[in-house]
Amino acid sequence: MTKEHILWEISKKTVPYPQALSRMEQIARDIRAEEAPERVWLLEHPPLYTAGTSAKAEDLFNPSGYPTYPAGRGGQWTYHGPGQRIAYVMLDLQRAHGISPARDLRAYVQALERWIITALARFGIAGEVREGRVGVWVRDPVSGMEEKIAAIGVRVSRWVSWHGIAINVAPRLEDFDGIVPCGIREFGVTSFRRLGLDTDMAALDMALAECWPAIFGSQPSALQTVEPSLIPA
Repeated sequence: MTKEHILWEISKKTVPYPQALSRMEQIARDIRAEEAPERVWLLEHPPLYTAGTSAKAEDLFNPSGYPTYPAGRGGQWTYHGPGQRIAYVMLDLQRAHGISPARDLRAYVQALERWIITALARFGIAGEVREGRVGVWVRDPVSGMEEKIAAIGVRVSRWVSWHGIAINVAPRLEDFDGIVPCGIREFGVTSFRRLGLDTDMAALDMALAECWPAIFGSQPSALQTVEPSLIPA
């Protein structure tokens, strides 16, 4: 039996956050109206901070003066910038997707975690989840401390998901010092590069695509390019 396909998109130049937000919101409406296919959109943002619905003003320091945006998703402050793979996932959660049953937001977030962990394992990275701490964590081999390598932020509109995941490949880790990431003060942030891995974005993209079917039950399409210059502001 041939697996259902899901649209897999990529933007090869950084996408301004307001444009990404506007595009996701429109696609979510179109998916609900059955006028657009479900999809995964791979991209990077220029340096910026986004505030989730639980973000606290005192958790933003921003010494570099980067733009800040309300995201509308759950969670607190998050940094995005070059070297970080963003995967925005837009699915109709009124139906099941692989291990994620219909209308079960907790199971959907757990499926995103499992997807990240499975992809990280391709590079010898042992990702883990922790009760009360959203995202995927690894243990630093030098300090022994647990540090976050991937963030998850989800918004659901009429049971259509948008926003998604952010995996640190080689971002400027100093930029995370401009916030309290996700409101968690006692743990740091890491990346593929910090862990000693010289991995490029294309290799991670391939791992994410190859690991998708086992988690979400559909087959990624060939990559479709989305030019930022063609996305309405």
